[in-house]
Amino acid sequence: MLAAMPDSAPSPLSAGGPALRDGGDACPGTLRLHRADDGALARVRVPGGVLSADGADALLTAAGRFGDGELHLTSRGNVQLRGLDTGCGGALAELLAAAGLLPSAAHERARNIVASPLAGLDGSPALGERLAELDRLVCASPDAARLSGRFLFALDAGHGDVDALGADVTLIADGDDVLLRVGPGDEAFRVPADAGPRAALLAAEAFLRAAHGSGAWRVSDLPDAVRAELVRSVAATAGPAVHRPRPRTATPPAAGPYGPGGQSPYSLPVEGAAAEDPVTATPAAPNSPPAPVSATPPVPGGDVTAISVHVPLGRLTPAQWRLLTSTARRYGGELRLTPWRGIVVPGAFPRAEAADALRGLAAAGLITSPGSPWTGVGACIGSPGCAKSLADVRAQAGAAVGPVGRLPVYWSGCERRCGHPHGEWIDVVVTPDGHRISHVRGERRDPPHTVRDDPEARAAAVAAARA
Repeated sequence: MLAAMPDSAPSPLSAGGPALRDGGDACPGTLRLHRADDGALARVRVPGGVLSADGADALLTAAGRFGDGELHLTSRGNVQLRGLDTGCGGALAELLAAAGLLPSAAHERARNIVASPLAGLDGSPALGERLAELDRLVCASPDAARLSGRFLFALDAGHGDVDALGADVTLIADGDDVLLRVGPGDEAFRVPADAGPRAALLAAEAFLRAAHGSGAWRVSDLPDAVRAELVRSVAATAGPAVHRPRPRTATPPAAGPYGPGGQSPYSLPVEGAAAEDPVTATPAAPNSPPAPVSATPPVPGGDVTAISVHVPLGRLTPAQWRLLTSTARRYGGELRLTPWRGIVVPGAFPRAEAADALRGLAAAGLITSPGSPWTGVGACIGSPGCAKSLADVRAQAGAAVGPVGRLPVYWSGCERRCGHPHGEWIDVVVTPDGHRISHVRGERRDPPHTVRDDPEARAAAVAAARA
């Protein structure tokens, strides 16, 4: 069942406008695998990033049985399995279907939904029912099966975190309603909360009609006039328009514990810190993700509602995955994979047990404090996993890790910049002439600076740019 895939489309950052595609949709899935230099690759969609402990066990089994054993988090809160045997397609699909991870073969690449990972944990509304309903509606729609693997839905709990990711259709919690946003504009439409999932599906189906014959895979690919007409067609069946500027920069959950009313103020000794010098959950850098705001701070000594960890470069070893899964089993049985290559484990953690859990996760190599030098550092797979890459950018990113910077930094082995962040960030791209470093602000880019093959100079240039 392996299908060789055409090259991915170039990043809009390296193209001069909407990326209209002449070829077929090249996004990998679980039924259509992608050939990479380290073997076949499968991308398993996990709508909203919500994964049961049983589902996590199934993914680990698949990675060990068919691939290199590791699990890779993506920028949409999905999971990639790498190093797969080229003949494993049928057996892999059977395993994932039995685990409930493949509810519709026709829609397996269309189930692209991101959701605020702290929804319901920090005073914001829970999104579980809305997420499940949207996924059910997508899988029940024959038209939705034609959505490209790049088309993205987002469910935002009001944080603005996933709204900033530039989804094609976004639902934003707003009291008893949701705001429906279509495409990249600042306009949204008020819809009753219980009607939100169906409104999101209807908007996606309207996009398919508008895009017919154009080669557009996403709303932003449409010509301006066609996109404006699409928004007008959605407005005709939605509620009143609301001006809701899209946040410029996404704010992922900080690593650490969260209390009943927002991020916990507790000082939990983690990452090997001595008890008299605890590591707290307060962000240390000016641009670190802000703590959720709560009108009623947690009662001192109360339980922790969740713990959040970041995953260096999004790659999890079997031991790390098992530790996270076993932690989730003890405290509710759920993991939430974030679009920033992190994991939130919801549950009622007694304070001491939360500290123990964080210490164990830190000892396993995961990021449990926003003060970690790995905070905000990302990279594509690089070589030797990708034939397009000009360097082992993961190793280079690790060698250049230093003090936490104001801005996130992303290392790319070629101009495609697979998996790059949104908003404001430092872009490091390997070119034949060296590493090109530039400051990206949405669609704008500062003049770049190129550093020749000098690791110390490269690290210093990246640190200066991040600061």
